[in-house]
Amino acid sequence: MFVTHLSLADFRSYTSVEVSLAAGVTVFTGANGQGKTNLAEAIEVLATLGSHRVASEAPLVRAGAERAVLRARVQAGATDTRSLLLELEIIPGRANRASLNRAPLKRPRDLLGALRVVFFSPDDLSFVKGDPAERRRFIDELTTARWPRLAGVRADYDRVLRQRSTLLKSLAGRGPRAVSEDAAATLGVWDEQLAAFGAELVAARLATISELQPLLSAAYADIAPTNNLAGLAYKSSTPIPAQATTADLVETLTQTMAQRRGEEIARGQCLVGPHRDDLSLSLGDLPAKGYASHGESWSFALALRLASFALLRSDGVEPVLILDDVFAELDEIRRSRLAELIRDAEQVLITAAVAADVPTSLAGTQFRVAAGSVTAA
Repeated sequence: MFVTHLSLADFRSYTSVEVSLAAGVTVFTGANGQGKTNLAEAIEVLATLGSHRVASEAPLVRAGAERAVLRARVQAGATDTRSLLLELEIIPGRANRASLNRAPLKRPRDLLGALRVVFFSPDDLSFVKGDPAERRRFIDELTTARWPRLAGVRADYDRVLRQRSTLLKSLAGRGPRAVSEDAAATLGVWDEQLAAFGAELVAARLATISELQPLLSAAYADIAPTNNLAGLAYKSSTPIPAQATTADLVETLTQTMAQRRGEEIARGQCLVGPHRDDLSLSLGDLPAKGYASHGESWSFALALRLASFALLRSDGVEPVLILDDVFAELDEIRRSRLAELIRDAEQVLITAAVAADVPTSLAGTQFRVAAGSVTAA
C-alpha cells in the first residue's frame, strides 16, 4: 500500500496543505523547524491514531485552532488500484471523529489497519537507551499493527489496570486480613479481568518477538559492519511456561497475583502483568543498553524498525516506510547499506535537512518544505 494524497487542515504548523504522493521514494528537504516531520507525523497519526512525539493530542492542533483534520488517499498496491480515503478529526478535550471513504466510523480505532506505517525517527534511540516503557511501546505498537483488534484489548487492559491500581492504593499499608470482604471480592474481579486481557497482550508480544528475532539479527548484520550479533528476548516479570498458550498465561498471571496479593496491598501497587515487562536487547554477549556505542545504538534502533517492516511484509502487508532525519546520524557505510535495504519498498518517505545526506541511489520525487509550504524541488 502507499499514500497517493495527503491533506491537512490546522495540523501542527499547517493552516492548510495538499501534497500529491506516489509509490517509490519521496524526499522532503528543508531547514529544521519548517514542517518536514509534521508531514510524516500526520501519516503516522492516520495509521496509528497516535504520535511518537507527544502523549497528548493538543499539540497536534495548530495554535489558535479548535480542531485538526487529516486526510489521506491510500492505494492498495502498485498493481491494485483500489483505494481508501482515511479521515481523522482531532478535537482536544472531546472525542475524535474518523471516517473511511466518507462513511463515519463508530470509533476512531476502527480506522486501524487501513494504513500501515513503519516510522523511524531519532526518538527511537529510546528503545535501546531508555526505560522499559519505551520498549513496551515499541512491541505493543507493532503487535497492534499486525492485529488491529489488540487496540481494544490494550484499552481494556489499561482501564482495568487503572481501576485495580486505584483499589490497591486505597488499601495500601494494610495486611491481607484487614481487607474487607467487599474489597477482596472486587479485587478478585479485577484480577480475573487483568489476567484475561494481560494474557492476550503477552501472547501477542511473544508471538511477534519469536518472528521478529531472526529478522532483527539479519537487519542489524546488514547495517553494521562489526559486532553485528543482535539479540532480542522477552523479559517477563511473571514466570512464563515454555510454549505457553493464552490459557496458560491466564493461569500464570492469576496465580502470581494471588501469590503477591499481600505485597501488592502493602505497597498499594499493581506488581503483576505485562505493564511490568521489558524487552532484552543484546549485542553479542552484552546488553545493548549501557554497552552499545552511539553508532551501535542507532543501528540497533534502525534494525528494529527494518525488522518490523520485514515482519509486516511477511504478513502480506506492504507498509509505508518513513525515515525521519535518519541519514544525518549515519556514517557513509551505514547510509549505503540502509539505502540498499529499502530500495524495493513500495513507498519510502524521507525527511532530511540537507539533500546531500540522502544517498544518490535513493533518487526519487523531491519536495522543498519552507515556512509551512510544500513545493516540488
